[in-house]
Amino acid sequence: MNSNEKPRRLTRVEARAQTRQRLLDAAAEVFARKGYGAASVDEIAEAAGFSVGAVYSNFAGKEQLFSELMAERAVGRIEAIVGAMQAAREQGGDPLGLLGRMLIEAADQDIEAAALQTEFWLHAVRNPDTMAILAAGTGRTLTLLRDVVAGLLADKDVDSSVTPESFAVVVLALYQGLVRQRRTDPERVPEELFGQALSWQIAGMPKVAGKLNRK
Repeated sequence: MNSNEKPRRLTRVEARAQTRQRLLDAAAEVFARKGYGAASVDEIAEAAGFSVGAVYSNFAGKEQLFSELMAERAVGRIEAIVGAMQAAREQGGDPLGLLGRMLIEAADQDIEAAALQTEFWLHAVRNPDTMAILAAGTGRTLTLLRDVVAGLLADKDVDSSVTPESFAVVVLALYQGLVRQRRTDPERVPEELFGQALSWQIAGMPKVAGKLNRK
């Protein structure tokens, strides 16, 4: 852009989206640092560089802000993971090994997300409405995960008695548990463990009659 040109003025929709994103980013920092209970709307607004009114013109309150933040971060993360796994599978790579590497990255680098997830869970177990929001978000995650899991089961000739929906739940639970264990003690969870654990599970599953399991 020419230095004499004025930057393009944002449309009302673009400006609103930018404001919401700045508020979500500020909320992530404040919630992770102070916890859900101690964080205030005033602090979030200040961290974002807005008035309290800007928060309430975009969100009903702190709980909606927290819920939308978690939904945005969780879905974005799983979309990236599923996309990378699908690409690896289509290119003849190792999607389980890739998943293990992404687990290590999440455990070792995304500390803010760990704090947010813990805060959201603690809030949800005390608030049925928030638990419903968490259940809906997890449902979207499992829907995204289902397709790539279905491909893995098909590649290994796993019998249809093992449903992609059920295995997706197991994969997600194992992922979340190993991330926590990695953060507790990195030596317990080397990079290859997650992929190995899923391979062990798939190896023990019933196979389609008359077919040999592909290696």
